[in-house]
Amino acid sequence: MTIQLITFDLDDTLWETAPVIVNAEAALRQWLSEHAPHLGGVPVEHLWAIRERVLNAEPGLKHRISALRRKVLFHALHEVGYAEAQAAQLAEAAFEVFLHARHQLQVFPEVQPTLERLANHFALGVVTNGNADVRRLGLADYFKFALCAEDIGIAKPDVRLFHEALERGETRAEHAVHIGDHPGDDIAGAQQAGLRAIWYNPAGKAWEAEQLPDAQVRSLTELPALLARWNAVR
Repeated sequence: MTIQLITFDLDDTLWETAPVIVNAEAALRQWLSEHAPHLGGVPVEHLWAIRERVLNAEPGLKHRISALRRKVLFHALHEVGYAEAQAAQLAEAAFEVFLHARHQLQVFPEVQPTLERLANHFALGVVTNGNADVRRLGLADYFKFALCAEDIGIAKPDVRLFHEALERGETRAEHAVHIGDHPGDDIAGAQQAGLRAIWYNPAGKAWEAEQLPDAQVRSLTELPALLARWNAVR
């Protein structure tokens, strides 16, 4: 079947995520130490405890990571003595500091040339569990849509997220391919929804799950040739 739609994971597929989050967390703690000194010295473990408490009370926040982080910050600030209104203002400002720092990243060098090449032949979309925004990264023009788990309150590998992507991409599963780094969220999720799935595996790791990906690549530059081969098979 002819491929019409390619959906991409973001974190650890278009860029390396760990150092970005570490830097964003550091920027957040620095801001809190300056603007909310009562909280600035609170151990990270305490924030994780608040997170667990919030999730127990509101499990629907599990896939709404931005709303969850805002709420954790609010509770943390309120519990160290800030009045409710002030805690809410500080939590919102602190989250924006984190989100700004979260977008201070470098996409892999091959990302933009590959997206530009693919966008000339296919519709492209984003399917992510994270809260990165392609508009903030100057990548939005390559994509027909960007679908975050927060948008509909469900996350990969739930097939409903991929079904929503197919609807937004105006195609059927047999005409769609998803690429991502996570064997469960990306590969198993996409395959269960009927899409073909390409494992992005730059480190050449061994595949350990039972169901194999439809293909794997070590560089995104391999995608155009791979997709051309698939489209050549009738």
